[in-house]
Amino acid sequence: MIQAIHKLVTFEDFAAWRPEGGRYELHDGVIVEMAQPVGDHEDVVGFLALNISIEIGRQKLPYFIPKTVLVKPVEGESAYSPDILIINRPNLVNEPLWKKESTVSQATSIPLFIEVVSTNWRDDYYKKLADYEGIGIPEYWIIDYAAIGARKFIGNPKLPTISIYQLIDGEYQVTQFKGDTHIVSPTFPELNLTAEQIFQAGGVQI
Repeated sequence: MIQAIHKLVTFEDFAAWRPEGGRYELHDGVIVEMAQPVGDHEDVVGFLALNISIEIGRQKLPYFIPKTVLVKPVEGESAYSPDILIINRPNLVNEPLWKKESTVSQATSIPLFIEVVSTNWRDDYYKKLADYEGIGIPEYWIIDYAAIGARKFIGNPKLPTISIYQLIDGEYQVTQFKGDTHIVSPTFPELNLTAEQIFQAGGVQI
């Protein structure tokens, strides 16, 4: 369960307050304490982070996967702590909040953002989707390995689904992957993974 601290704060206040322990986000000025993920969730995150890191190394790309970076939309008082964030290292010199707050806000710094769905699925499918589109992040994955999201997002019957949103002409267009379908990533076109392999990392038997 997500715990919200109902006192409006600015991003600057949030960044100064944020403790080292725990995981917190800022949603429109409200501090949100994220629940400890279940093991299956972390299995999926670990599996993806490992495979993407291997692909980054294989292609000698100037990317890395940080541990606790925040993503801040330029407008409003929000900041998100993603499950997996791919950072474009060369652009960090242009990020004014990077050195002191380990925070990025420019699309050029963020080729890919991944959220693994848990009980706060509405944030992933509604709020974060809109904010990432507004930032201009080129690619956003929603990994719904437990088929928690609403039917209008993953279909009926509800099945484990990977939704890959690609920014085209300033708007996200979604392609979905299920079962033994190979996922197609614009950022990592040679990544050789099926949706089923990712789901099985989270203990889901297809």
